Amino acid sequence: MSKPELLDFSATWCGPCKMQKPFLDKVKDELGDQVDVKVVDVDQNQEMAAKYGIQAVPTLIIVKDGEPVKRFTGVTNAGILIEELKRVL
Repeated sequence: MSKPELLDFSATWCGPCKMQKPFLDKVKDELGDQVDVKVVDVDQNQEMAAKYGIQAVPTLIIVKDGEPVKRFTGVTNAGILIEELKRVL
C-alpha cells in the first residue's frame, strides 16, 4: 500500500504560495513520513499541472494509490490538511 501524497501546485511568483509553506511544514512535522509532501512548480511542470487540471495556485491535491481524492484551492490551513490526510492513512 502506497503512502498518500500531498501535492502543492505553486509558483515562485505567487504570494499566497509563499504563505502556504509554513502550513506544509506543519503537516510534515505532524505526519512525518506517513505522507509524501511534494511541491510542484507549475511553470516547470506544465504537463503535470495540465494532468491535474490546475487553474489557480496554490492548489493542493491529496493523492492516494495514484488517484486524486481531495482538492483544495487557495491557501489551506494545516489543520484541515492534516485532518483530511488522516482520513486516507
